[in-house]
Amino acid sequence: MLGLLFALYIYFSIHLKTKLLNIKTNLMEAGYRNLFDEEIGQMVHQGCSSTDWNLIKVSTDFIPDNIQNCKFSGHIRLNSFTGYVNLVGGITFKTGIYNAWLHNCEVGKNALIHNVRSYIANYKIEEGVVIHNITTMAVDGESAFGNGVQVEAINEGGGRDIPIYDYLSAHVAYIMSLYRHRPKLVTALKKMVFDYADFVKSNQGVIGAGSKILNCNTVLNVKTGAATTIDGTKKLKNGTINSNFEAPVTIGEGVIMENFIVSSGSIITDATLVSNCFIGQGCFLDKHYSAVNSLFFANCQGFHGEACSIFAGPYTVTHHKSTLLEPK
Repeated sequence: MLGLLFALYIYFSIHLKTKLLNIKTNLMEAGYRNLFDEEIGQMVHQGCSSTDWNLIKVSTDFIPDNIQNCKFSGHIRLNSFTGYVNLVGGITFKTGIYNAWLHNCEVGKNALIHNVRSYIANYKIEEGVVIHNITTMAVDGESAFGNGVQVEAINEGGGRDIPIYDYLSAHVAYIMSLYRHRPKLVTALKKMVFDYADFVKSNQGVIGAGSKILNCNTVLNVKTGAATTIDGTKKLKNGTINSNFEAPVTIGEGVIMENFIVSSGSIITDATLVSNCFIGQGCFLDKHYSAVNSLFFANCQGFHGEACSIFAGPYTVTHHKSTLLEPK
C-alpha cells in the first residue's frame, strides 16, 4: 500500500509539473522582446558587452539604466529593475546588474546582482533575489541537484544505501534500509526515487524568489527554493535547498556541502561540513559539525561533533565532540 501511494504521488507530481512548465514557458515567450538599438547603445556606454545582442530578450517594461559593467553570453532574459534593496549596515542599493558576467541566464524582476568575480552560468534567478560579492555560480551539464545520491547510512561499509530525494521521509528511508528481506519492495521504491531524479534533471538551476546569496566562493549545480539565505559559504556542490517563505533555510559562514538535500526551515552554519547527506525539516547543524553519509530527519540538532553513516530519526540531538551514535 505504501509503495502504491508513493508511486501515485510521484506520477501525478511529474505530470502536473510538466503541464505547468509548458504553460509557464508559453507565457514567458509572449512577454519578451529584443533590445532596441538605443538600449544597446546605452548599455555599451555603461560598460556592457555581449557576444550576440540578438540573444538577449527583455521584458516589455525593461529599462537599461541599472545594467553596468556587465558581459553577456549565450541566451539571456532580463526583466525590469526599478526597486531598491537594503543591505547590511543600512546601505540602500538600486536593483539591477553590476560588475558581472552572465551566461545563459534569466534574471527576474527587481533582482540585484553585484560584484561577481568570475561568472554566473545556466541559472534562472527569480524575482527579488540578491546576489552580492560571489566568485562562481554555475550549472555544469545536466544535474539532478542531489536527488538520487546514494547515502550509505547505518553500515559504514555499505549494503544499506538509501537514494535521497526532495521528499524523503524517515518511514520510506527506514523501509529502504532495513527491509532487505523484502527485495522487490526495496527495488520498487528505489526505482521511484531514481525516476524522480531523472525527472528533475536539468541543465539550468533555479535561485528561488527573495533569496540572498552573499559573500560566497563556489556554488556549483545547486538549486534553491524561495527565501534561501546563503551567506559566507565556502563551497556548495550538487544539492537542493528546499526553502520557502514560511520556513526559510539559512546556510552560513564557512560551510562546505557536497551531494546534499536540505529541507525547509533548517539552519547550517559556522564551518559545518556536509557530504552525501539528507537534512530534514527544522534541523540545526552548527559549531564545526561534520556529517558524512548520514540522514537527519525533522528537528535534529548537531553541534561540535561528527556523524558517519548515521540514520538520525526526528529529534535526534548531539552536542558533544565525544558522542558516538550507534543505530540500534
